[in-house]
Amino acid sequence: MNKVYPSAAAALEGIVRDGQLMAVGGFGLCGIPEALIEALRDSGVKDLTVISNNAGVDDFGLGKLLTTRQIKKMISSYVGENKEFERQYLSGELELEFTPQGTLAEKLRAGGAGIPAFFTKTGVGTLVAEGKETREFDGEVYLMERALNPEVALVKADVADMSGNLRFNKTARNFNPAAAMAGKICVVEVERLVPTGTIEPDDVHLPGIYVHRIVVNATPEKRIEKRTTRDRK
Repeated sequence: MNKVYPSAAAALEGIVRDGQLMAVGGFGLCGIPEALIEALRDSGVKDLTVISNNAGVDDFGLGKLLTTRQIKKMISSYVGENKEFERQYLSGELELEFTPQGTLAEKLRAGGAGIPAFFTKTGVGTLVAEGKETREFDGEVYLMERALNPEVALVKADVADMSGNLRFNKTARNFNPAAAMAGKICVVEVERLVPTGTIEPDDVHLPGIYVHRIVVNATPEKRIEKRTTRDRK
């Protein structure tokens, strides 16, 4: 089966629609599927609930979908670099399910592993625990968290082979593999596409069984979220 599509728009055709629960990989602006996010914006789908570690910045990443009001709810662990996110949330235009970072990662991992829920100490006794079941194990209170099973996952990898086996580049390995595993349909944006068998089995970060569609974006912008410099000595 050919998993490679000629463009990001083609890779999303027929699988995205209004009101979906969607996961988008990346850590800050590192390892985000830039071309797929732009194609999602151009598709015009709306009322999305998006699972992502963060919401990009005002004019890049998921920030583009906030500007066009295509996201109605974010399930995130960090939202501190996006002024439009802040404005929409404080004005009641955007829903937010604020989730501790480790819990968010585990929700996706559990979803990909077929585990419906798990218990964690994180969030016990805080606003995070409101309305959720707690249980005691060995004298300690734990909070039950439900797994996440997005209908579509959009992820970014460094290299894929024709079968969809993936390798991620450094920090881009945060959240992308878990999002890919959790999604019922996974679309991956890659910088390089190689023949099947080129990637050594021990070097595969995510097996192709989880990947349904591939699009190549060989020259992503890779914008730096917050540039810091120091004086030359």
